[in-house]
Amino acid sequence: MSARKILILNGHPAENTFTQALCEAYATAAQAAGHDVRLHKLSQLEFDADFGQAGFSGAKRLEPQIEAVLADFEWAEHAVVAFPLWWGGMPGKLKGLFDRILLPGRTFDPRIVTDGLPKPLLAGKSGRVLVASDTPPDLMEQFYGNAAHVQVERQIMNFVGIDPVETCHFGALQGSSSDERAAWLSTASELGALAA
Repeated sequence: MSARKILILNGHPAENTFTQALCEAYATAAQAAGHDVRLHKLSQLEFDADFGQAGFSGAKRLEPQIEAVLADFEWAEHAVVAFPLWWGGMPGKLKGLFDRILLPGRTFDPRIVTDGLPKPLLAGKSGRVLVASDTPPDLMEQFYGNAAHVQVERQIMNFVGIDPVETCHFGALQGSSSDERAAWLSTASELGALAA
């Protein structure tokens, strides 16, 4: 496999988390396999997470740190988004980041519409979602229809052209053993080595 340009976005708003460990395992293996990796940590980004308006005209100027995240989404061939499941979805700060950076003209073109959807401008990229959760994967599917997976895969990443996107759900974290966590980190490493 040829080297790929990989963006990893650690979407946990805190440091020293299992989400961070997943991202580091993925990144380390990807770099060892010769891939070009750029990692952003939500916990280190300072920006106004409130989009604050009803339309896209006159949007707030992007702070330099989140402009860099958007530029790396444009640069990458493969985008990895990792986050903890909070109240059935992503943390609010991560949603705020997407609200701020996924703008028309950079990530989609609302002037060109096909089947009711605007033209995606980040096409030609693949994606991976890593979800860390106290909700076991089978319950996430059975009771919640994988709603958080659908939101990130289809309504965010696919919408701007990142397709295909696959999700790995790691859990339940609460009460998990060190062996279980080691196995989950090994899975992240395997995915990183393959840039998958």
